[in-house]
Parts: sequence; structure tokens; C-alpha cells
Amino acid sequence: MSGLAKYLLENGCEVSGSDIKESKYIDKLRKLGAKVFIGHYESNLPEDCVVVASTAIREDNPELQKAKRLGLTIYHRSDLLAEISMQDKFFIGFSGTHGKTTTSGLASYVLDLTGYEPSFVVGGIIPELGVNAQSTNGKYFVAELDESDGTIVKYAPNICVINNLEPDHLDFYKDGMKSLLATFEKFISNIKEDSIVLINNDCEVLKQLHAHKVMTFGLNDADYTAKNIVFNQDCTTFDVYFKGELLTSLSIILKGRHNVYNSLAVIASLHQSGVDIEKVKKHFATFSGMGRRFQKVGEFDGISVYDDYAHHPTEIKATLSCAESFKNKRVIAVFQPHRYTRLKNLWNDFLNAFDGVDEVIITDVYAASEDPIEGITGENFANELKTHTDINCKYISGDIKSVAKGLFPLLENGDIVIGLGAGTITSLGKELLALNEGLANAVN
Repeated sequence: MSGLAKYLLENGCEVSGSDIKESKYIDKLRKLGAKVFIGHYESNLPEDCVVVASTAIREDNPELQKAKRLGLTIYHRSDLLAEISMQDKFFIGFSGTHGKTTTSGLASYVLDLTGYEPSFVVGGIIPELGVNAQSTNGKYFVAELDESDGTIVKYAPNICVINNLEPDHLDFYKDGMKSLLATFEKFISNIKEDSIVLINNDCEVLKQLHAHKVMTFGLNDADYTAKNIVFNQDCTTFDVYFKGELLTSLSIILKGRHNVYNSLAVIASLHQSGVDIEKVKKHFATFSGMGRRFQKVGEFDGISVYDDYAHHPTEIKATLSCAESFKNKRVIAVFQPHRYTRLKNLWNDFLNAFDGVDEVIITDVYAASEDPIEGITGENFANELKTHTDINCKYISGDIKSVAKGLFPLLENGDIVIGLGAGTITSLGKELLALNEGLANAVN
């Protein structure tokens, strides 16, 4: 939502809105001229505006109810993004269960640094650029396309990347993969005949999709393949082949095999978009990743704290695989389950997601506007995880400040702490740093 607001502000629109609390996103929007209220009240809503709401906004929201009484035009956020994407630009869209924020952010980043001046709206802050959206006069428009609520069917990109598909958002996709696949079939059936669908050929389920023009990427048999992969301590290098011939060689500082797939998806999409690969390739090596993607957020007394948005079992496994580079260090994963429905539907998968760490801390569930489900709690999950694995496991209740207070005395020099989740767990590093600062002040 903040990215869309920024895009509108840069196009001369008057923008106002509300949120439940202050944030760095709100600060940036205010500096651009937005009027942002804290708290949702009828009085926040002008009587002559177009209303844009996300799926997270409930029907009983007072601003939404007032908009309906006044007969105002109400857009879902996807309607606005679809409207923006239909401007006279070459539209590259990134989708899939995992990796769409990283791939859309990486594509936007390398295009921007090469001088292509892309417009983009992505799902996280690009650290080196400090933004999640921008509007320019360049040829390309890059966007992250969210499938969580089925609204992905509204988009028609010129290049459509589908990174992978796995069961997720089962509160919406009641029939699991069957309904998820049906939604993606409808999505790609809407795109133009000359558009290209780029799919991960190593994801078996994607082979069931049908489109006018399909191209593939992967580590084995595909149109675009990554070969000669070398995982170094400070970077990963590999060669990119297109239809059996060497296209280019890449070096990335992103960790993990999943980021080889992400980089390969981006290079393939840019190549098919007519971008000069030799001009953009050097910028792959300077992309440090998206905000909240294995992002180092603090360090004190030899203890390093990382923040990661991972909230699906596969994402957690991928993130924790990056921790393998921390030799002879104790790795502590702090997991905040995101949504009761996701924890319930993927309970067994979550139980098997924490291999390779030394200790797991489980917090209370971050509801994300959902109502609680009986028996689906962080405490119950932690108790079952204890019986399921030999990894030391502990449940800490309360808000993230309380979690930090419970965790802080357990930390030792050299520990690696990784916060996992899409909710308030992102403030764990800040809270731990504050506790350390308070302790230092008390000693002095």
C-alpha cells in the first residue's frame, strides 16, 4: 500500500490514508506530501475521494463503511496496481509462492543502476535505493504480483515470471493446489498472445500450466540454466546458458541455492525483455537483498541479529540454509507464526522446518487480522516441536519486547539470532539492542 501511495504522489495525486501505528513507511510518505492518520476513524475520510483498500481491511472498518454510505468509488489495491500496469510501458511481473519480492526487487535494482530508469512497485524496501516504488519515464514497469487473495488474475504482464507454486494461503484456496493452479491458469490465460510466461522448470507443479508462449529456467533441463555453481564464503558464482549456449557469467552476494534460482529468473526475464545483459550483469554482484530478507539488523557483544520475512516452511528452510555459513557458532531461530490459518494448515511442515539450528524460540501467533483458532497457539506448537526434534526449543509469550527480554539473558558471545516471520518479529533486533544499551548504561 505504501508503494502504491508513493507512486501516486510522484504522479501529482493528493494522497491521504490511515494505519494502526507509526512506521518508517509513513514517515517517507509524509515527506512526499501524504496526509496519514494513525487509527481508523470516519473523520479521516474525505467526502470526495477514491478509496483504495487492501485485503487486510475488514468490512467493519469505519472508513470503509463511510465510503460505502457516501457511494464513493472503492478499489482493491490490486485494481490500482492493475491500472498503473496498463500505462504505456513494458510490464515485467514476478509471481509465485516464494521469491517474488526478491526477484522483482533485483530486477528493479539492476535496471535502475544501469540507467534504464524503471518504474516499479515491489513488496519490500530495496536497501540500496531506499524505496519500494518509483514512477519514471523509462520503458519498463516492474511489479510484484500477489496471489494470496486471487487478485493476480487482474494483471496482464508482457513478461510473467512464476518462480514456484506450493500450498499457501489455504484460508483463501480452500482446495489447496487445485484451486491455486486454477487461479494461475486464469491469470496466464488473460495475457496477450505475444507475452511470455517464464516458469521454473524444476518445480514439477508448474509444468501443469498452459500458456501461449512458455519459456523455462532451472538448474537442469530448461531454456535458461545455471551451471558451474560455486558457493564461496562471500559470494556465489555461476554461468548462465540460454538454449545450450553460454549467455553470461554472474556473481551474486545473496546466499543460498534459492537465490541462484531468483537471479536466474531475473536474468531470463531481462533477456527476454530486450535488456543488454552485459550492461546489467555487474549490478547483480552489488545487490544485498531486499529489506527483511536475511537482513543484518544489529550486533552487540559479538552477537549478530538477522531479520527475515520467512513465514512459510519452505521459506524458513531456505533462510536457515543460509546460516550454514556461520561455522562453529550457535544459531538461534526466533519464529513468530503468521496467521492462525497458516499455522494450522501447514502445522506438520513447520515442525520439519528448523533443521540446522541449535535452538528455536517460538512466540505467540501474529494474527494479521484473523480470529484465533482453538488449539492453534505458539505454545502448543512449541510443545509439539519439543517432542518432534532434538533441537532445544522454548516458548516465550507476550509482545516482541517481552520476547526480547526473555531471550536476552540466554545469549552468549558469538551467537547468531535469526528472527523469522511476517509480523512484529521485525522489531526483535531493535529491542535486543535497546536491552543491551540499557545494560551498558546501568553498568556505567
